[in-house]
Amino acid sequence: MKRVQILLATSAAAVAAGLWLAFTSPTDALQGEFSRILNLHAPFMWVAFLAFGLTALASIIWLFTKTPRWDRLGEASAELGVLFTVLGLFTGMVWGQAVWGRAWDWGDARMASTAVMLFVYIGYLALRRATPDPEMRARRSAILGAIAVVQVPLVYFSVYMFRTLHQTPSIRPDGASMPSEMLVALLVNFAAFTYLFVALLFARLEVARAEERLAADGALAGDSVKPPRLSEVKDV
Repeated sequence: MKRVQILLATSAAAVAAGLWLAFTSPTDALQGEFSRILNLHAPFMWVAFLAFGLTALASIIWLFTKTPRWDRLGEASAELGVLFTVLGLFTGMVWGQAVWGRAWDWGDARMASTAVMLFVYIGYLALRRATPDPEMRARRSAILGAIAVVQVPLVYFSVYMFRTLHQTPSIRPDGASMPSEMLVALLVNFAAFTYLFVALLFARLEVARAEERLAADGALAGDSVKPPRLSEVKDV
């Protein structure tokens, strides 16, 4: 538990440093102050991709090993992936409303594919909640987790396959289309939010292990209280 507390504290400091750079770095000449949103939006989506990729990896390993810890990892990572996808969509909508004049457009390939990805992983989590048997739950979610990750490259490459509202990435193998000060701030935020994801993942896994220990120790409080049978109820 102490390790988790240290991770959370240091990741919070890293995020604070990243945000300080985001708010003190130069702004884009056309977008003005709204260009700072990129320092949140892009890292949020990167962490979502990382989380769903980790869910797929854990799912595949579970299918081969049937080890519970990989099932726990897949679930925890998917939960965080959904959280960061929601944050990425929200910050993207704020930026879109300010720069494009519209918060959402189903005709945009990146927006539509990201929304579909979010719905699929919400379905992944719903499937887990709807399956009470642990073995069956792990198997079903592992199969879905291993398949659903194909959406990650589809979302990323959607801006190359379809020329809609979204522009191509600002950081490419041939260089970055932004000043060095803005690039440094963005890269620091990528690192900071990745670190935050790792800290939150460890914290979620601690909670999952605690829940399993509680379940293994026996019935929860109140489980022994049962309603009286109809035959035992006497007329007053």
